[in-house]
Amino acid sequence: MDLIDKLQRQALKGKGIGAAEALELFVKGAAAPFRVLAAASEIREHFKGKAIVFCVISNAKSGRCSEDCAFCAQSSHYKTAAQTYPLKEPGLIAEEARAAAQAGAEWFGIVTSGKRIAGKREWAKIYKAIEGIKAAGLFPCASLGIIDGPQATALKAAGLARYHHNLETARSYFPRICTTHDYEEDVDSVRAAQAAGLTVCSGGLMGLGEGISHRIEMAETLRELDVDSIPLNILTPIKGTPLGQALPLPPLEILLTIAVYRFMLPDKEIKLCGGKEKNLRQLLPLGLVAGANSLMTGNYLTTTGRDSGLDREMVLDLNLVPTRKTRLQCTCEGAFATSLSAPPQTRRGKKR
Repeated sequence: MDLIDKLQRQALKGKGIGAAEALELFVKGAAAPFRVLAAASEIREHFKGKAIVFCVISNAKSGRCSEDCAFCAQSSHYKTAAQTYPLKEPGLIAEEARAAAQAGAEWFGIVTSGKRIAGKREWAKIYKAIEGIKAAGLFPCASLGIIDGPQATALKAAGLARYHHNLETARSYFPRICTTHDYEEDVDSVRAAQAAGLTVCSGGLMGLGEGISHRIEMAETLRELDVDSIPLNILTPIKGTPLGQALPLPPLEILLTIAVYRFMLPDKEIKLCGGKEKNLRQLLPLGLVAGANSLMTGNYLTTTGRDSGLDREMVLDLNLVPTRKTRLQCTCEGAFATSLSAPPQTRRGKKR
């Protein structure tokens, strides 16, 4: 039995392969990448079936972030073209959630810039927005920076289903990416959300200058934390940030990384997120073949994605199944592709 078959059989038992085996799979599998992808696809289907979960995010508060994450357009440490605006009103977030539901999403996330939410007024808006997301028929998620136990408990009581908080990269590589907070603060936020009974979405980016060993190290940490969903982003270099001139990763390297994550975390949701279109280019459908069972669709925080109808078409063309059966309307999708990245004051010509 060769290496790929051996490790696939091990992953199918449910525990996943170890770090040393994952590195061997990545290195030796590069000689037969499509066999690795096919094996990862079989693992995904064994644990997740043919269902592909769609999620959408709203850039609900943009810019002026105190953190110095080297990839981020919203950091106040760098001069970028990112939009800056305060927390959107709950009604506007609910409106975006309804558009996302019409476009076939199952999850909708409120994402805010900054290290944490501090003021009572903002917390009240977030609780109200969660109600609006639920009323739209979606599962509400939030990414609000670092949180503690009481805050996580309050979010759960308000109806939040999932908390999103990325680790961004491996613990050993993190000091090269961010110096304004400690890695353990991120880990503690994940644990606080779990202790409150929330499911957790946590992953990171590739293409930050890290190696495959760092990506595997992050996967090991995510396995130890037993998170529910793992978003994998690929860096889109932003002019003005320290990584603004970073070279893109080869598409096959990205796909092999996704496959290695499926081998390591066989029963977890693996979500293909920001940068997938620009970095995978014509190989984008292979991201699902490589083992992803979830897609972030529409636009991202400060970069554009693509029309959700195209993502749905891609899923169906692969003989996979979007988990929501909502009928899509072309007029809705056309608006949806641009609406979530616009600042509040440009929507409907009103100032908010």
